[in-house]
Order: sequence, then structure tokens, then C-alpha cells
Amino acid sequence: MNRIAKPRPTRKLFAPLALGAALMLSSCGEPAGTGPSQDPPLAGADIGGPFELVDKDGKTVRWSDFAGKYRVVYFGYTYCPDICPLDVQRMARGLRQLKKDDPAKVAKIQAIFITVDPERDTPEKVGEFAAAFSDDIIGLTGTPEQVKQAADNFRVYYEKGQASSAGGYLVNHSNITYLFDPDGKPLATLPTDINDDGAAISAELAKWVN
Repeated sequence: MNRIAKPRPTRKLFAPLALGAALMLSSCGEPAGTGPSQDPPLAGADIGGPFELVDKDGKTVRWSDFAGKYRVVYFGYTYCPDICPLDVQRMARGLRQLKKDDPAKVAKIQAIFITVDPERDTPEKVGEFAAAFSDDIIGLTGTPEQVKQAADNFRVYYEKGQASSAGGYLVNHSNITYLFDPDGKPLATLPTDINDDGAAISAELAKWVN
């Protein structure tokens, strides 16, 4: 089974993350479209920042290219045997549910999958992986140095595991799904650990996307 390590937050990040967990639990029942009644859980957290990666066509993609869009960001890898496919599937369900409930809101969102396994995840590979779940999710990869810079800026932990006798390997990594505002500032985490029809993720997106 793929071992998922907890992220290693900085002091500045720890308090907002803890607060975020509590606030998300209390906000699940809030009707979509009513708007947040408090500051975003991750307000002021040191998460996110510039990156330069490539998409499925090998085209350079920068964090600044998404200015003006709410952004859902998840770091994983396409060879992941369990956690990553489940998390991305639930993300896709949430986007589809929001598209049914409020298509105007979902049009303001860009979902992004970034690999932590650039050795194997080619542009074509991450593109196929993302598209298998939703056309609304884009897959990004890059050189090991580019991926490390992106992961560091987003406070994502990852580490290549021990190779198996068959030559394959797993990648241990944190698996948090972040939501950012149109200016690239962190808002909240999304409950991709909840196995439902996408209602929980849709509700959280509806709460913060204006």
C-alpha cells in the first residue's frame, strides 16, 4: 500500500491548518451560495508561489498564468496505486456536482494536478491521467528541479521510496488538496478524504468561490 506521509508545515502554517480543519467540520452543513461567515481557514498561510512546469503538450505553464482564477491544486503521481486516484476522482466528482448546482462558479475554477514523480511522469502521462478523471483538470510535470521548487512553495512533502525487485517504486508524499483565490492566496483545503458523490467538495467550493 502506498504510504502517505503527513506534510511538514512551518510554524507559520501550522496554526492556520489546524484552524482550517475545525472550520471545515463546522461548515459542512452551510447551504451552497450563502457565502463564508468567517475568514478563510488558510488566510495568511505561507502556501503557494511561483512555478514553471509543462502541460501535456510540453507547453510551459506558470502559476501566474492562472491569475484571475480560483485554483484547486493537488500533488501526486500517476503510478500511485491507491490514494492519488481516489483523491483526484473525488475532486472531479466535486467539480461535476458544482457544475450541476452552479455552473457560473465552476467556470471560475481551474483544477491542477502536479506530479511528484517527474522521472516517470512525462507530459503525455500526466495529461492522460488528469483527463481520465475530468477535462476540467490539467496535469503538470517538469524537471526534478522544477517539481521540487513547486512542491517547496506549496509546502508539499515527497520522497522516493525503496525500489522493488521488479524495478518499480512508490513515492511517499503529503496529499492535501488546496483551494486558492484568484490572486493565488490560499483559502481552504478540500475534503478529498470523504467518499461521497462529490457533495462535500462541491459545498466547500461553493462556500469560498464568489
